Amino acid sequence: MNFHTSEHKPESTLETFLSQPHQPFFFMGIAWSAIAMLLFMLAYKGVLPLQIDITAFHAYTMIFIVFSHFFHGFLLTTFPRFCMTQPVPPFIYIRLFILYSIGSLLFFAGALFFAPLAVAGAIVVLVAHLFSVKNFKTIYDVSGSPEKKDPFWLLTAHAVGLVAHTLFIAGIALDASGHYFTWQPLGMAAGFYLYLLFLTFVVAQRMIPFFSHVSIDKPIRFIPTIFTLLLLKTVMLAIGFAWGDIAITAILSIYLFKEILSWKLPMFDSPAILWVLHLGLLWLPAGLMIDAIMRVGEIWLQTDFLFAGLHLLGIGFVTTILIGFGTRVALGHSGQVPHADRYSVTLFWLTQVVVLVRFSYSMAMGLGIDLRWLFDAAAGLWLVLFIAWGIKFGPTLIWGNEKG
Repeated sequence: MNFHTSEHKPESTLETFLSQPHQPFFFMGIAWSAIAMLLFMLAYKGVLPLQIDITAFHAYTMIFIVFSHFFHGFLLTTFPRFCMTQPVPPFIYIRLFILYSIGSLLFFAGALFFAPLAVAGAIVVLVAHLFSVKNFKTIYDVSGSPEKKDPFWLLTAHAVGLVAHTLFIAGIALDASGHYFTWQPLGMAAGFYLYLLFLTFVVAQRMIPFFSHVSIDKPIRFIPTIFTLLLLKTVMLAIGFAWGDIAITAILSIYLFKEILSWKLPMFDSPAILWVLHLGLLWLPAGLMIDAIMRVGEIWLQTDFLFAGLHLLGIGFVTTILIGFGTRVALGHSGQVPHADRYSVTLFWLTQVVVLVRFSYSMAMGLGIDLRWLFDAAAGLWLVLFIAWGIKFGPTLIWGNEKG
């Protein structure tokens, strides 16, 4: 796929930086990922008090700022291709980028110093999110493509994301004023499972077989089934029905395992730029099954495994897919044989180390073993991962492939 949107050769650094949607969004996604984790780590350890709830801060920044930056950068380029329309004009994605940057900066500043400012920043990010979805909807409406199922489900994920985003902001605002928002669990579950996880899945199930040159025949109701099960899981989490959540999660895991294995992807018998995507895809059913088992363990042992399953999905599936896609796009593999050098492969494996260290922290704390240093290790490795990724691809994102 060709990620260039213009034949014009930019003259200035700024023009180069803004010449393709993924460049500014990826670059700031890397920056915000490091900043968000550093602030969360310091707040969690009591070193740096925040003006808003720590859990809400962590969830909001990861879902609606960090990961959304990466996926907007990717979709602003690929969504028009899915719909067979013209590329998104630079003035549209540049305005979106400016809105996201202003909102994100206000949110982080408010979280540190003044809660109402954080709410204001989140509202600006929500407006940017709304405008981006409106742009995607316009592209979808004018599309003449005979195959619009995947774009439809991408829009659905974003539509649910807008609802979850609104609930998140309401929860943060009410919490800052001393009130509990009863729908906050629904906002958090919908934001992760129906927006972030489902969005990642829709992109992955389309692009990974394409990149792998594998022709697959998916069931007609494949994606609707996944969405329905994730919707039921979200409802079970929101109402606190643990056994219902366990049953649905296990069913979803088995169904995904069966379907993904039927695709006969080359898995590890492929270049690193591809096997990392295959690995990330397998993390989805694996993480769901482990999540179901951990939930049973929490009930049986009367303990709390600190969102072990959610982090397996968030880091194992979403982040691994993100690192794989992001690396491929940044390297500009259009029309070339996919290749990742040793540095990139090290980043792929480092992502898996982050998954295992974070999971070990949840296991240890849930079993009453005081290994709190594993939290520092997981957060520190996350910082190393994205800083190293920024060092590798930051110059390319700023100056383009030739100078970078």
